[in-house]
Amino acid sequence: MSPTYVTKEGYASLTKELEDLKKNKRREVAQKIKEAKELGDLSENAEYSAAKDEQAFVESRIAELEAMLQDVQIIRSSDNKKKEAVVVGSTVRLKMGDQELSYTIVGSSEADPLNGKVSNESPLGKSFLGKKVGDEVSVLVPVGTITYHILEIL
Repeated sequence: MSPTYVTKEGYASLTKELEDLKKNKRREVAQKIKEAKELGDLSENAEYSAAKDEQAFVESRIAELEAMLQDVQIIRSSDNKKKEAVVVGSTVRLKMGDQELSYTIVGSSEADPLNGKVSNESPLGKSFLGKKVGDEVSVLVPVGTITYHILEIL
């Protein structure tokens, strides 16, 4: 399994979510199951079925978070001091036609394209990795090919 890249803030968020799921959400779901069992016949008990589904979701998310955090690599802005090439954690200022944009390359768990955070595993993120200031980067997208010019690596 490849490492999960996260920022310091992302790591804190994931560990907080895991802690909340284990300490609070598990307890809430267990209480819902207990209350639903008290209603009687479990075969036709919608509350019980919903609570068991919620329990399965919570346990699945806990397992997912534990797996992610087991092989986590925290992105530090100091990892790329010279800013010679794009790496996970870099913010890249680009020119696309007449438009200037900026993307931060993050791990998939923190990706938020609408807010300029692009996953290192996405076609766009993969295309930028290892590139330098002045490089042209062509990315194949469903509507064709888009070419970016790297102006600056922050």
